[in-house]
Amino acid sequence: MGDHSSKTFEPLWAVVATWQCYFYVTDGWSVYPGFIPDGDQIISKTYMTRVEGENTRLRHYLARLHRKTLCYSKSEEMLKHAIRLLLHYLKFWDVPVPT
Repeated sequence: MGDHSSKTFEPLWAVVATWQCYFYVTDGWSVYPGFIPDGDQIISKTYMTRVEGENTRLRHYLARLHRKTLCYSKSEEMLKHAIRLLLHYLKFWDVPVPT
């Protein structure tokens, strides 16, 4: 959530950098070279198809990711919880219920 600046990308990169990936497939956004080490970035529309497919799947399941619907989430915290719950369900086919 935010604009297309390095200030917005920095907290995301702090999380992604801990994953210890061998390479990063990107769309060539101008702020990436300031974060991604030289030689670790692959700029490719072909490989981005997979990423965009996953994004489409998330938008399909979470109406709150659509800005012009009644379900649009104004709370960043609730949006994070909804996405975590969906990813848990898609991975484990289970909805965690507090005891």
